[in-house]
Amino acid sequence: MSDPIDRRAFVGLGAAGLTTAALGMQDSPFELPPHFGPGREPARSSDVRSGPFTLDYAPHFGMFRHHAGEDLVSQIDFMADVGFRSIEDNGMRSRPAEEQNRIARALERNGMRMGVFVMNMDGAWRPSLTTGTADERDRFVQNARDSVDIARRVGATWMTVVPGKVADGIPEAVQTANVVESLKQAAEVLEPHGLVMVCEPLNWRDHHGLFLRYTPQSIEIMDAVDSPSCKILQDLYHQQASEGNLIDHMNAAWHHIPYFQVGDNPGRKEPGTGEINYANVFKHMHEKGCDAIIGMEHGNSRGGKQGERAVIKAYRAVDPTG
Repeated sequence: MSDPIDRRAFVGLGAAGLTTAALGMQDSPFELPPHFGPGREPARSSDVRSGPFTLDYAPHFGMFRHHAGEDLVSQIDFMADVGFRSIEDNGMRSRPAEEQNRIARALERNGMRMGVFVMNMDGAWRPSLTTGTADERDRFVQNARDSVDIARRVGATWMTVVPGKVADGIPEAVQTANVVESLKQAAEVLEPHGLVMVCEPLNWRDHHGLFLRYTPQSIEIMDAVDSPSCKILQDLYHQQASEGNLIDHMNAAWHHIPYFQVGDNPGRKEPGTGEINYANVFKHMHEKGCDAIIGMEHGNSRGGKQGERAVIKAYRAVDPTG
C-alpha cells in the first residue's frame, strides 16, 4: 500500500468528535497514537477505538480506501476498528472464490456480518421478470441457484433483487403476477438454505422505468409470494425520492423488511448532506428494536481522507445512543 494504514487515527471520532459532526462540519485534527509510525501496524487495542455503533451500519469496499489502502482485508480491518459491524458488497458474485474466502475469514476474525450482494445484476436493468417469459424466469431462478454457494462461502444471508423494467404492452396486474411467480420459484431454491432475496424498490429519477417503486406495491408482492426467503430491501434514499413519509411506510412494511440501505437525498451521500432527518429516523428504528443491517449505499461528499473522516463523523452524529 502507498500509505501506512492509519485507522487508529479515528480515536477522536468518539464522544468528543460528535459536536463537529453536523452538516458543514469543519475537520478537526487527527493525530496518530504514539506507537504508530510509517510502515508499522498498530497493535489492535480497545483503548484506541471509538466503540461500535449502536445500529449496524455496513460500509462498502472503497469507502475508506484512502486510509486503509486498496487491499480488501485491510479495508475490513479498518471498518471494524472504527466501529462498523458489517459490510455489504454489490459485486461479490463477480469476485474469485479465493477472494471471497479471504473476505469471509476477515469478517469472522473481526466478528462482522456480511450484508447484501446483488443476485440478478444481469436482468435488473431490462424488462425481465415483468415479461413472464420462460427464458427470463429460468435465468432468474438459475441466479438463485448460483448464489447459494457464494452466500455460503462468505456467510451471507441476504441478496438484492431488482425485478427489472416495466414491460410495454402488458397490463400492470399481469406484470405483477409474472414477478410474483418468478419470486416464488426462486424462493423455493433459497428456502432450504435459509437465504433471503430482498427486493429493492428504486426511484424513477435515477432509474427511470423500473417496475418496483413503492412500499405499498412491495407489500402487495411480498404478501403474494408469502415466503421467508422473499422480503423487502428498504432503501431510504430511494423511498424519499419516490414517496417520502419514510417512518410511516417503514412501519407499514416492518415485518417484511429485514434489511435497509441509506443515503441522503438529494445527492446520495452520507447523512447530513441532504434533507432526510436521519437522527430521527434511526432513533425510531432503534426504538422499534431494529437489528437489521443498514447498508451505506452512497458516496462520500468529499474526497480523500477528509471525506472519509466526514462519513464516520456523520454516522456518529446520527447514531442512537441507546
